[in-house]
Amino acid sequence: METANGLANADMNRLRMNMIKGGLTALAATGAPHVLAPMTRGRGVIFTLHHVLPRSRDAFQPNRILEVTPRFLERAIKRIRAAGYDIVPIGEVPARLASNASRRFAVLTFDDGYRDNLEHAYPVLKALHCPFTIYIATSMPDGTAELWWRVLEAVIAGRADVDVKLGDEPMRFLTDTPEEKYIAYESIYWWLRRQSQDDQRAFIRDFALRYEVDMVAMTRALAMTWDEIGVLARDELATIGAHTVNHYAIAGLDEDRALGEMVNGADILESYLPERPRHFAYPYGDTDSAAKRDFELARQAGFATAVTTRPGVLFTAHRDHLHALPRISLNGDFQAMRYLNAFLSGIPSLVFNRMRRLNVA
Repeated sequence: METANGLANADMNRLRMNMIKGGLTALAATGAPHVLAPMTRGRGVIFTLHHVLPRSRDAFQPNRILEVTPRFLERAIKRIRAAGYDIVPIGEVPARLASNASRRFAVLTFDDGYRDNLEHAYPVLKALHCPFTIYIATSMPDGTAELWWRVLEAVIAGRADVDVKLGDEPMRFLTDTPEEKYIAYESIYWWLRRQSQDDQRAFIRDFALRYEVDMVAMTRALAMTWDEIGVLARDELATIGAHTVNHYAIAGLDEDRALGEMVNGADILESYLPERPRHFAYPYGDTDSAAKRDFELARQAGFATAVTTRPGVLFTAHRDHLHALPRISLNGDFQAMRYLNAFLSGIPSLVFNRMRRLNVA
């Protein structure tokens, strides 16, 4: 039964992605972004990125949506500027929203704290004198982060079958072909997303142990060290923001624990860096991971802004919701200028939000 559900999930996700791509391509062909943009693109946009890496040709890449190439990043920066946007630090957002006289603006943000941000993104950003923000989950440079989605990928990529227990039901997934690997990944991934944060992590610790994945070594290989983060922090182009300690979905924690993840993450960053971070990103950041209670907690924690991953561009009204700011993902499946042009128009996010400018509930 779970295999059938996995096949359905994989097919639905693939269909959904193809529909989104087709819709964005059709939107660009109509010329609507150019005509409607003055009414729909708002005051600015905050972009979400994770990895910046050379293109991989591996057949099984379930996390490729989190990757863009250095070349795409360079082209995107130039296109954003050519469209008349100032690329600014996240710290300028409140003042920009408060001023009716300001030009449209964009913010580039990178989540988690991956080494490729330093090795592949930073040279592009530096060469183009482009401000950027990196939100650090402090377990990343500490080497204790449990990157469960990467553990899941690593196990499935290297095996012809995988045994798991999803709830009370033992399951065996065949993972010999790329198609079978995707079915297994989608099934287990979405089951894990529905579990409590503690149960999710307990599952992945056992999974990594049984299949001999060294999570500490994985994190050390993927994450920047504190010294490397320090290199970026000394550059005036960079803003270092907080992203909790353990990359938990904040909405899945009780209030005290959620606030502790926010405050402790900022405390740790402050101990390593020249100043305390004033900006925050909710891990995962979707409606199931960060909600109204959490927006208030981010304010209580002392952050000036906090960003979600709820799709949307920024309108003047967001000045009253600085702890629930939307972002647009520069997704690895959409590395073409026609998609970027559509995102800048604001039309796709307005459609997603049912024509509401604000999605802060």
